[in-house]
Amino acid sequence: MDIERFIATLEQVAPPELAEEYDAGRIGLVVEGKEEIGMVCCALDATQKVVDAAVRAGADMLVVHHTPLWSPVTAIRGPTSRLLGTLLAADMNLYVMHTNFDHAEGGVNDVLAARLDLLQTERMAAGLVGDCSLDAEEIARRLPGGGIRVYGEVGTIRRLAVVGGSGFDPDLIREAAGLGAEAFLSAELKHSVARASPIPCLESTHYALEAPAMETLASRMGWHYIPDPPHVVVVP
Repeated sequence: MDIERFIATLEQVAPPELAEEYDAGRIGLVVEGKEEIGMVCCALDATQKVVDAAVRAGADMLVVHHTPLWSPVTAIRGPTSRLLGTLLAADMNLYVMHTNFDHAEGGVNDVLAARLDLLQTERMAAGLVGDCSLDAEEIARRLPGGGIRVYGEVGTIRRLAVVGGSGFDPDLIREAAGLGAEAFLSAELKHSVARASPIPCLESTHYALEAPAMETLASRMGWHYIPDPPHVVVVP
């Protein structure tokens, strides 16, 4: 498939107009390579490990959720030089679908909600709220990597808010509570936000909440998924 047709397909999956303003210039085709796309690899992050694995797989395209180029590049050296050098030497395309995939039908938050069997879901400004029948232990078991931190007292949660990525925003938490949520699941929780939250906060990892959507997308599209979970150890 030629690159233009391939990109058109990706834009149907995650329309660029759904992206948040801060993603301007950071989604879509961020590294140009071959014009004909055969082998496609998919991952959450474009780490060096992932890019090396894509090269070994003979990929013409690597589709990821997080761009490796968050800040303007004013010098190409160190890890950035190695990563871009590997991509360019392989003539491999790198395509990013970030917040547009968060908001898309069948995207990050929809996959997360499905994994937790949420029903009667309602969309928030970011994320979803849905009917739930799980306790914190079962939620942790259903997420890759295992383990969540619970701030507040919870039993069986009848209605749960989920936001993939770093979603612990006070306004979002209040919105979720207004929609009947009894707990809020996301990643990277600040102490002050947890203290002020009107409902319990369940803190997972960024990877655990978002990687399932990229793996599901790869399966749906017939791509090769490359797992690359961070090495995290909880020391009691």
